[in-house]
Amino acid sequence: MASLADQRAALRRHIGTWGAWSFGFAYAPSDQARAAAAAIEAAGYGCVWYPETLDSREAFVNAAVLLGATERMLVATGIASIWSRDARATVQAARTLADASHDRFVLGLGVSHKPLIDTRGHVYGKPVATMRAYLEAMTAADDAVEPGRTVPTVLAALRPAMLRLAAEHAVGAHPYLVAVEHTALARAELGPDPLLLVEHKVVIDEDPESARRRAREEIAWYLQAENYVRNLEWLGFAPEEIADGGSDRLVDALVFHGSAEQVAERLREHVAAGADHVAVHPCRDERDPMGVATLQALAPLLR
Repeated sequence: MASLADQRAALRRHIGTWGAWSFGFAYAPSDQARAAAAAIEAAGYGCVWYPETLDSREAFVNAAVLLGATERMLVATGIASIWSRDARATVQAARTLADASHDRFVLGLGVSHKPLIDTRGHVYGKPVATMRAYLEAMTAADDAVEPGRTVPTVLAALRPAMLRLAAEHAVGAHPYLVAVEHTALARAELGPDPLLLVEHKVVIDEDPESARRRAREEIAWYLQAENYVRNLEWLGFAPEEIADGGSDRLVDALVFHGSAEQVAERLREHVAAGADHVAVHPCRDERDPMGVATLQALAPLLR
């Protein structure tokens, strides 16, 4: 098996600076998802990310659909919940996808959120300890299943303890719903070698009022989720800034908006702060459910 240093070097070469993140891939019919993935690849993005939720498409089957629709772009789970399958099943699925795609699959893992796990009938344990145990079980499974390709694994990580676990036992970290200030803090926690693969939401709209309205609709659920609220408080946002849909300062930090040129310039701040890769996440829009139009508008500006 390749060392973590070798895995990091390979992924850093292949993934590129800019990726695409879309909730649409978790729910769209396969024909629509395949067309969108091909369009995003044609626009020049290095990786496409999508989530796994309680009612979404299964993460690894979904990866197979997207890998089959593309030729060069990486496909990453952002994230696959560790509560959805045991560690051995994850190793088996990830190796199968890597083999079938010539190593274009990136395994993003996360501990999800207590209300979602309670619904599945699991007991939500301490996040860092639970993730550590899962990674150890994956390591044990490496020798127990059919040998195959090494699959780069990244962890959904926000605060220092999970970031340190990502630095020690994974290729890197995939923070979600963060401000640029978090990227600088995360880089300091990770050190120079692990990859920092950041998600950030965007709205191309030069009217601040309508842009913030869409942004608040997009982040409303997260501002009720303990993991995200604690992280925002760690970043220095007061409880009153997080309550009632979020202050303008909070919304502007979590969802970049303005002209395409202004949004592209804000996204570059993550790279300056230490991110290796930024997954651009268009806020959901029924007129553009996969975010393709937004991603196409930003692509030449980011290049």
